[in-house]
Amino acid sequence: MTYEQHLDEVCTLITEKYDIADEAAIRMVMRAQAEDFFCGHDDEPSICTLDRAHLDAKAISRKYK
Repeated sequence: MTYEQHLDEVCTLITEKYDIADEAAIRMVMRAQAEDFFCGHDDEPSICTLDRAHLDAKAISRKYK
């Protein structure tokens, strides 16, 4: 998946798995992005996988609540 698709998937997973509203999940992902959480993802698209999206959603939901 592309970097943008990965970000969308992370948002979706946060809302579905952690019962967080869409708007809040988007804010969390945007904050993580601003703090360079995803810097390696943009440089290396091969890490933009569904498995990695699950890991990223978990980490972001804990760190950026």
